[in-house]
Amino acid sequence: MIKLIWRLALLIVVGLAFAWLADRPGTVNIKWMGRDIEMSVMVAAAVLAVTLAALYFIWQFVSRLWRSPRTAREYWRFRKHKKAYESLSRGLIAASAGDAQSAGRHAATAVSTLQNEPLVNVLAAQAAQLKGDRTAVKRAFEDMSKHTETEVLGLRGLFNEAKLASDFATAAALAEKALALNPRLAWASAAMLQIQSTRKDWAGAAMTIANQGKSGLMAKDEANRKRAILLAAEALKVEDSDTRRALSLAQEALTLNPALVPAALVAGRTQIAAGNTRKALRALRETWSRAPHPELAETVANAKSDSDTEERFERVRDLVGTTDENLEGAVALARAAVVARRFDVARKTLAPHCEGQPQSRICALMAQIEEATDDKGRSREWLARALNAPRDPMWVADGVASPRWTPVSPVTGEIIACEWKAPYEPIAIPEFAPVTPAAVPALASAQQTQPQPQSLPRPPDDPGTDADELRG
Repeated sequence: MIKLIWRLALLIVVGLAFAWLADRPGTVNIKWMGRDIEMSVMVAAAVLAVTLAALYFIWQFVSRLWRSPRTAREYWRFRKHKKAYESLSRGLIAASAGDAQSAGRHAATAVSTLQNEPLVNVLAAQAAQLKGDRTAVKRAFEDMSKHTETEVLGLRGLFNEAKLASDFATAAALAEKALALNPRLAWASAAMLQIQSTRKDWAGAAMTIANQGKSGLMAKDEANRKRAILLAAEALKVEDSDTRRALSLAQEALTLNPALVPAALVAGRTQIAAGNTRKALRALRETWSRAPHPELAETVANAKSDSDTEERFERVRDLVGTTDENLEGAVALARAAVVARRFDVARKTLAPHCEGQPQSRICALMAQIEEATDDKGRSREWLARALNAPRDPMWVADGVASPRWTPVSPVTGEIIACEWKAPYEPIAIPEFAPVTPAAVPALASAQQTQPQPQSLPRPPDDPGTDADELRG
């Protein structure tokens, strides 16, 4: 449309020019090679315009004729590249459909022409994967990792190959390199975290989780929760070798999650060992108020090595407070009372929790109390109840119970919050009593109304038995 407007405007300008010349008549005299040529200005302008147009067309014709070999080469190159791109497109479709033969054929066609096209290496890698040629797959991914456009894709392919070969050191290096190129790569971050968890590199895993939270790959709340778990695991790992670092890690974990029992235990033990008993008790009480646990009470009781059993009992009582609705507090206080030989206090503390089906640890404590008070019969009764009592709490992760806290799921290997609770009880299958007519009135009445079979007379030569003989 714009070209048409420009052409129309040009014609209007030419027309106006000729009209202007027509209004101003004159002659043009040309002397050339002994001849005099005289013409009007209008004719001279027309001859000039025709001459210029002819020269323009002659120039275009000569230039195109001069460029014709190159034009022909470009045309055939264009057709060749067009076919190569068609083969590339069809090859990618065939590879996605799982057609290894077609993908390999189209890949060979595309590779011969499109040597600098990044997608050619992608198609070659997919075709080699479909054929099971691991050497060709690795070579294709190595070629991709050398180009800026496909470097990350090549690193991911090499990472998967390293995982298949169980070369976790190489896999970790490749994932780390990919993260350096792009921190928002979810696959590289997840792979790095999985490898670090497998190696029990809790400090490195905590750093990876922190980076995921910063880059937006994980919600901040979830990142803080998982990071606290990993920091607590690292604190437990280095508690015996580097107490100062263990304390720093535990305190950082408690800042992120004050209810994390393992972190509180590490912080309490390390501070007690360093002589900071008051700080240790403060941290232990803070965690107890959020997540009661027997080891917290035990650590509080043994906060001072030179204290007697009565002092330990008083510290536990100050820690747990009221125990009527606090099962963990009642168990902790009862154990401290038994050690202090205050059996009446222990019995009174456990009394509200002995109704119904008490846990086996409560039954065992009651048996210990009765044994200490010389009531052998009651002690054996409590021990018998302990055999069939509900299970005691343990650390449970993904339905798997363990006596020790673990930062990862034993089922999936994912970082998960280990909970202190009673393991799942097996579902009891009810025993059904056999159905009798007396139990179902309709069945009983139907049986009464149903005619009873009559015994038929027996032929003389039938040696059969009567119904009375069968019953006899």
